[in-house]
Amino acid sequence: MIFSGPAHHVDHSPAGTVLRETNAREEQKVEKVIEITGLTKTYPNHRGIEDINLEIGKGDIFGFLGPNGAGKTTAMKIMTGLIRPDRGDVRIFGHSVLEEYEKATAQVGSIIEIAESHPYLSAWENLKQIARYYPHVDDSRLDEALELTGMLKYKHEKPRKFSLGMKQRLGIAAAILSRPRLLILDEPLNGLDVEGMIDIRRLIHRLAEEDNTTFFISSHLIHDVELTCTRIGVILNGKMLSVQSMPDILQNYASLENYFVSEVERNGRVSSSAS
Repeated sequence: MIFSGPAHHVDHSPAGTVLRETNAREEQKVEKVIEITGLTKTYPNHRGIEDINLEIGKGDIFGFLGPNGAGKTTAMKIMTGLIRPDRGDVRIFGHSVLEEYEKATAQVGSIIEIAESHPYLSAWENLKQIARYYPHVDDSRLDEALELTGMLKYKHEKPRKFSLGMKQRLGIAAAILSRPRLLILDEPLNGLDVEGMIDIRRLIHRLAEEDNTTFFISSHLIHDVELTCTRIGVILNGKMLSVQSMPDILQNYASLENYFVSEVERNGRVSSSAS
């Protein structure tokens, strides 16, 4: 599902799980882009997420790291309004996703689970369909989005002939089309080859540095998260274990993988799907 918008440690106190930064961020006023409070969702199989509390500041490239089934996609579906939580809330740019959905998501682009497209329309025509919702997006921006994602030379080809990686690139082009201030990307490197991963990492860094775009990225690919993100949150079995900046992690651990294993071993078992 694609939207292109104007679309520390755990405290098990009775009041709920409170996430604290293990290392305090610099004492400067940073605009809060995402505020997650008490977010809980339980499915009939008893999986889901429990009492997640998190703040993401402007310009962050936040990596939501955890094994398959940890609750990453559930949290992101709630953040984009695809499902409702049992309790808790998500505020984006100060607006509640539950109570002010249109305002909350007005400057958000996203890919959740699958980068979908119309298989019998060309890549350019797919973006044109999305552009109808955004008066400020003209044809030149369609070409620019395709160029940024390495898809311009395929603009007249149809996605039904695309590889998984090409479909993913087109999905990212759709997500960035309206120049959103926040991008919520669920496994954005899924299906990409090595060259594609490098290209998309460079694009993420470019948008963060030049446009001050904020990113919330989920992944179970530890190495790619280490190379992409500036802050990391570890989630396991639906609960947040810790949040730290990447520089702090690498100052204390040989790699993000070592940090992840350390966090998980203190709170549960390591899943092979997260390595």
